[in-house]
Parts: sequence; structure tokens; C-alpha cells
Amino acid sequence: MILCKPIGQRLTVLFLSLFVSLLNVSAQDAAAGKTLFMSKCAACHNVFKDGTGPKLGGVLEKDKYGGDVKNTYEWIKKAGLLMTTDPYYIALKQQWGSPMLAFPEIKDEEIDAIFAYVNKTYAEGPGGGVKKDDGAPTPDSSNQNAIIFGVISLILAIIALILMQVNSNLKKMSDDVEGILRPEPVPFYRNKVYIAMAAIVFFVVGGFFVTKGAIGLGRQTNYQPEQPIYYSHKVHAGINQINCLYCHGSAMESKHAAIPSVNVCMNCHKAINTYEKGPKLYTEDGKEIDGTAEIQKLYQYAGFDPANAAKWDPSMAKPIQWIKIHNLPDHVYFNHSQHVKAGNVQCQSCHGEITAMDEVKQVSELSMGWCVNCHRQTKVNFNYSDSTGNQFYSIYEKFYNDIKSGKMDSVTVKDIGGLECQKCHY
Repeated sequence: MILCKPIGQRLTVLFLSLFVSLLNVSAQDAAAGKTLFMSKCAACHNVFKDGTGPKLGGVLEKDKYGGDVKNTYEWIKKAGLLMTTDPYYIALKQQWGSPMLAFPEIKDEEIDAIFAYVNKTYAEGPGGGVKKDDGAPTPDSSNQNAIIFGVISLILAIIALILMQVNSNLKKMSDDVEGILRPEPVPFYRNKVYIAMAAIVFFVVGGFFVTKGAIGLGRQTNYQPEQPIYYSHKVHAGINQINCLYCHGSAMESKHAAIPSVNVCMNCHKAINTYEKGPKLYTEDGKEIDGTAEIQKLYQYAGFDPANAAKWDPSMAKPIQWIKIHNLPDHVYFNHSQHVKAGNVQCQSCHGEITAMDEVKQVSELSMGWCVNCHRQTKVNFNYSDSTGNQFYSIYEKFYNDIKSGKMDSVTVKDIGGLECQKCHY
């Protein structure tokens, strides 16, 4: 019976160790790799499906180098050279038809982070509405891990309480055998220590969720409204390879990317009045969509009759009441042309893999911290030798001279005032 006294302490330590070990599951490399993947890779590559380039999930298993990510450094940094000298990469270029862009500025640890994200995502499998090969949506399993973690934590907590009660009873039995008289234990609901611990846990957990909720006020991550017409970016921008700027051309020249007018849609749909050859279309809840019926909705807005196409008057078209998805607060200034044209930022960096979406949703949180982190990492093209660089940054010629002399290896948005408050708030 002499072992009964420390049982509660050992069980408490064991429980806390198990709980902390569950909390220590971290994906820092994968989180950093996701940002890099979206900014540098997502324009051509998907984790699960082939696009402009091959899917990256499992690519190391098939690669020339036998799965060692460190050996891909040379390919990523010197793709242009290898595609003219190495037969393996020459054949790879011929297979996909488009050359791989080289990224000589990327660091080895950044490549490691990208593949950490790719491998983690590929191992988890497609989720969150990614379509199966037959076009039907897969169930969203993004919350399964959180549910499992919560159930395990609850079970461990119950076990710990039971064992603590068993320890108390054994201690009482031991005292009775040894003739030690002790006062009756205070019930747990009247025990000041238990009450204090419960209050602390309540305030910590409650404070966490209140703070998290307050931080998330106004953010619309995963916001996916139902639009008046089912428009599939996957079909238009993905399968049919319609350039984003054909519909959102003002993103290159103005603050707003803008929504195309009905007449822009009719440039194609005067001739395309049925949906027959594309993949089946589904809503997020699995309801199949009749593509031809959606085209007819467009005709109603356009005032277009396919049987009398020659008599159509574009001036009679009515605007489609699209529901805006990506919203920023009124006190935030964001200029599309400054990012798309001057910064060469890809659409996917902020909007996610839009070419794989049917119903568009907001992928990024668009928070201040999210923007600031991007400004800290994004490099500026200070090429003064030809017209490809941002020569209008002449006021920062010192950076160019420092790069040329080797004092700096790159310039980030932060260095040119990207963290100044008035840059985005005015």
C-alpha cells in the first residue's frame, strides 16, 4: 500500500505528457511551404492533378533522382540549362510541351518547405470539395483530425479523473488499515482547488475562443456564395485555358480586377449554346448541374435568342447580379495593377488554385498579417538592363548598386516601404 500515495501524481504527469505530445504535432515547414507553393508553383502545378505541368504529389518517387528532394535543387534552379543539355529533361519538355521556369533565387530550405507541404497534402489526400475523377465532389474531411483530437482529449480527461478518484479511495483504505484517522474528503464540487482549476481552465479556453473569434471578425475564409449563374472556372480557365485577363483585363491596368460584362460572355456563347463535352458539374453539396440550362440563364440576361442571333441587340443586355466574394475593409487600399503588372504576382497567390474550382470561394484570409508576411518575402524585380524590370523605381537605385556590388542578394517589398501604414491605409 506504500505505492498508493504517488499514484495520483504519476497519473497526472502521464496525462499531461500525453496531452502535450498531442499538442506538439506541428507543421511549420508545411505551412511555410504552402505560401511558397501558392506563389511560385500553383500557376502550373497541382498536388493531385496534372495541369500545365505534372502533378507534384508523388513526383519525387518517379523522378530521375529517386525521391531525394535535395537532388531536385539543380533542376529547380537550372531548369532552362538542363532542358537543353540533359536528355531526361529534354524528353520531359517534349512530353509537357511547355518549359519549366527556373528559380535561381530560391533557397534550398524553401524547396524543402515546398515539398514538405506537397508530401503532407498528398498523404492526406484530396479534400475540401476537390472532385473525384468522375466529377463528383468528395466529402470534406478537414475537421476530422480536430474531432479525433477532441474525443481523445475528453477520454483521457475522464480516465484521469477516474484514476484520481481510485487513488483517493485506495489512500483512504490504507489509512483505515493503519489506524490513521483523517477527516472525510471534501467532495470535488466543493473542493476549492478543483473549483480554482476549473475556473482557470474556463477562462483560458474561453479567452482563447473569444480572442480567436474577435481576430476573425470580418474575415470570410472559405466564403462561397451561390451565384445567379453556375460559372465554372475549372471549365473556362482550367480545361479550356481561357486566360484570366480575357475576362478580368482591368487587373493589369487599374485598381479593380472587375467583373466581365454580359457582352464579354456572349463573345463565346453566341456560338456555344449547349454544354455537352465537358465534365459533369456539381455543387458543393453534390447536386448535379445542367450546364446547358445555365447558358440559357445567360441568354435571359443578354436578351439573346439563339434562333434569331442576327437580331440580337447587345445594348439590351442586363447586368448579372454576381455576389462579391473577396471583400476588403473600406480603410484598406489594394491595387491589382500594382501587384499583377508591377509585382508579377500570380492570381493563384491570393485567390488559390482558381483553375481547379467550379464554384469559387475565398481561399486566403486576406488579413493584415497575411499581407504583411507576403510583403516581407516577395522579391522585387530590380532589373535595369532591359524593359523587363521595374525601372520606374529609379529612386531606389541604391538597392540596384548594392545588389550589383554584392552587399544585398535581393530586395523585398518591405525594403521599398511595403510595411509602411500609409501604403495600404489612407
